[in-house]
Amino acid sequence: MHTLKFIAIASAMLAMQSAQAAPEINTVYTELGSGSKIRMVRAGLTSGWNTRWFQSNGAHVSAYWDASVGAWRGVQAHNIPGAHQNLVDVGLTPVFRFQRDDGLGFYAEAGIGAHLLSKKYDNNDDRLSTSFQFGDHLGVGYVFNPHWEVTLKLQHFSNAGIKKPNSGVDYGMVRVSYRF
Repeated sequence: MHTLKFIAIASAMLAMQSAQAAPEINTVYTELGSGSKIRMVRAGLTSGWNTRWFQSNGAHVSAYWDASVGAWRGVQAHNIPGAHQNLVDVGLTPVFRFQRDDGLGFYAEAGIGAHLLSKKYDNNDDRLSTSFQFGDHLGVGYVFNPHWEVTLKLQHFSNAGIKKPNSGVDYGMVRVSYRF
C-alpha cells in the first residue's frame, strides 16, 4: 500500500512539473542490453525539464523525460533451451541526473518509470505475470561535447509485487545519445 501512495504522490509531482512547459525533444538515443538468456535493443527520445536542484560547487541535479520503444529477445522461452520469446517494450520514465553545470564530463543518473510489454515475460526461469512493469535504472555516463554522450547502466524490470510470479528481469545496458 505504501508503494501505491508513493507512486500516486510522485505522479502528481511529475504532472505538475510537466505542466509548466510543453515538452521539447532534445535528445535521441539507442541502447543495447543483455541479461540472463535475454537481449534488448531500444530507441528513445528525451525531453529536459530545464530545472536545476541542489546547485552547488559547479554541479546540480537536473531531470528529463525518457520515452522509449524496445525489442526483447529471450533464448530460453518457457525454460526450454533454444526456444525464443520476442517482446516489445514501450516505456516512459522520469530520470534524475547529477552533473556538472556546463553539462560536460561525468554524470550519474537514476530513474523509475512505467513500461508496457507486448506480452507476459517467461524466459530462463524468470516470469513476469503482468504486461505492466516498472523499469528502474542506475547509470553513469560521460558527455564528450554538447552533442554526444555514452551511458552505462543497470536496469531492472518488475511489477513491484502487484501480481505473482514476479521474479524480475535485469539488464546491463550501453546507451549512445545525440543531443540537438
